[in-house]
Amino acid sequence: MACLPNLYKPLLFLLIIFASTAFSSKNITIHEDKIVFGAGCFWSVEKKFAELPGVINVESGYADGIGLEPRYSEITKFKNKFNPDNFAEVVEVTYDRNSISLTDLIKFFFELHDPTQKNRQGNDIGTQYRSLILFNDQSEEMLSIELKDEYQILLRKEGYGDIVTDIKKLKKFYPAEEYHQDYLVKNPNGYCPDHSTGIVFKEVEKPKIDNSYLLAGKYILVLDSEFCPYCTKLKNEVLSDYEGSIPLHYRYSSDLHDLQLSSPTWATPTIFFIEDGVEKFSLQGFVQRENFYKALGIFKLGESEAYSVAFNQGTDPVFCKEYELFKDTPEGVFIDKLSGAPLFDTKDRFNSRTGWLSFTKPVDGSVTEHMDYSYGMTRVEIKSKSSGIHLGHVFQDGPNGLPRYCINATVLEFVPRNI
Repeated sequence: MACLPNLYKPLLFLLIIFASTAFSSKNITIHEDKIVFGAGCFWSVEKKFAELPGVINVESGYADGIGLEPRYSEITKFKNKFNPDNFAEVVEVTYDRNSISLTDLIKFFFELHDPTQKNRQGNDIGTQYRSLILFNDQSEEMLSIELKDEYQILLRKEGYGDIVTDIKKLKKFYPAEEYHQDYLVKNPNGYCPDHSTGIVFKEVEKPKIDNSYLLAGKYILVLDSEFCPYCTKLKNEVLSDYEGSIPLHYRYSSDLHDLQLSSPTWATPTIFFIEDGVEKFSLQGFVQRENFYKALGIFKLGESEAYSVAFNQGTDPVFCKEYELFKDTPEGVFIDKLSGAPLFDTKDRFNSRTGWLSFTKPVDGSVTEHMDYSYGMTRVEIKSKSSGIHLGHVFQDGPNGLPRYCINATVLEFVPRNI
């Protein structure tokens, strides 16, 4: 690491962090669920579900049969056309429950076909085309029945008969042959019947989150969810005291409209670093405080002297530009450039004539001390307690026998005191 040019170090850090956090089941909450539907020819059903935002994958297959092989050549034999034990053409829908609810998927299922037609959909006739919901647990069963009853009322108002959809527990899903998968993607002009009734559930108005202000400037966006132990851990252990100048906001994955995000949103937490509404990079899963602030350092400071000071124990040039700006400020507080935590007060500042900012003490509890034996010297390094960034060193040669905290100005920001 010491032999690498400084400009490569932030990139190397991101690669290390991605390798240690990406898709790790140890520090993320997975929001993937699956459910199986039968609604006629699986070519068109697969295509329609795949178009829904929040659906991760749709696979065509067979289910709910017994006594024969789950193969297309077998279920389409004439002798099985009305065989009650025949396998049904179904699709297995994998979805991000943080982006789309099971309620919305079941409603979509009822709306995309005619659930009052028994063992058929239009001209597709036979038990393989039966209407079917195959649930995984009792909560899915109860929800399916509830929505079926609700849709039945809507259908009756329009003169339709009884819904004949079977609602059963899934025993096993058998993937269909490869040529059936993504059939209409491979064959855009292929058979794609629409047997929907045109009757839809009453749409529930959901308040839309305003993301317009995220389209200009830099922001930190944390992907959150209702049940996410690692989200809570991240908030409590890393983000609860963040007060930095780059605003931090929380969103559910259903509220990411208008943003250009390239990382997957099926796992939480995910920390997005965005600029002008576009993701620059992200960290998936719970990350330690140190790694969060290193990533924030790359995002905010880039290839700057400040980054080198903060994370490579660099030193400001003597009488640097930031020193000249900060040496004679009005009364106020110098804060951590990344976390926003107060570090030093102007009332403790003095002119040491060294070319670096000097203070007799830090804000109580704001810094940590570490022995530093670099360059053949014995010194005491000062780091920010909140972010872990390097600030400078403390020496025992201040005024009136007090310490001299020799601090790099490039890693600070200044906040005037309200008078």
